[in-house]
Amino acid sequence: MSPATPAWQQRWAQAWPLSALLCWLAGTLLHKALAAWATPPWPALGSVALVLALATLHRRPWRRWIVAAGWPLALLVQATPLPPWAWGLLAVGLLLLYPRAQWQDAPLFPTPPGALDALTQAAPLPPGARVLDGGCGKGDGLLALARAYPQAHWVGVEMSWPLVLWSRWRCRGAEVRRADLWRTDWRGFQLVYLFQRPESMPQALDKARQELQPGSWLVSLDFPLPGVAPQAQWPIGRHTVFLYPAESLK
Repeated sequence: MSPATPAWQQRWAQAWPLSALLCWLAGTLLHKALAAWATPPWPALGSVALVLALATLHRRPWRRWIVAAGWPLALLVQATPLPPWAWGLLAVGLLLLYPRAQWQDAPLFPTPPGALDALTQAAPLPPGARVLDGGCGKGDGLLALARAYPQAHWVGVEMSWPLVLWSRWRCRGAEVRRADLWRTDWRGFQLVYLFQRPESMPQALDKARQELQPGSWLVSLDFPLPGVAPQAQWPIGRHTVFLYPAESLK
């Protein structure tokens, strides 16, 4: 995020996904207030208009879409009679899928098939090299790395148990661990691949400077490292791959 970004907007971005919950809470309160004196469809229309307006406070388009799309779904859920235990199961399921430790990391961003194929030439690795997918989600990045480096040893780390199991099932030849990307030691990996979010990239740069060894590489999809020129970058559809040798980060 640019230093010129207003302080309130920086705090708002850092509060995600709490900021989304606050938007939906505001919509709920307005819906209940309008329902006390107005007839349908005014409570729903008024609350939708409020949530859509609050969604625009988020700078990232994907966050705006989540907030905007989540509110009609929330209205539908509120209109569905569910026992208290069902809400508890839903909350537990969401926490398993998206644990608290991941709230400041990227949501489920799948790596497009073939997005990393050009790495074979741009960053050649010897057979048996260890490559890390930091925040592997359901395994799309691992599959892309396996296409680019079929003789490598692929490792994925992910905090969500359901996604770890899903990724293990999809990527049978990979080592997938339930672990925090930011507490995983990057030493010993010849390549680290990230598909995170812009707010995570300063932290990624600091960690790469401390732990990536000479001769290794950092690869980021869509989001460049702040203040560092990539050795190479190339478009893949609507995405862009950024490639950094460890030596350029010191």
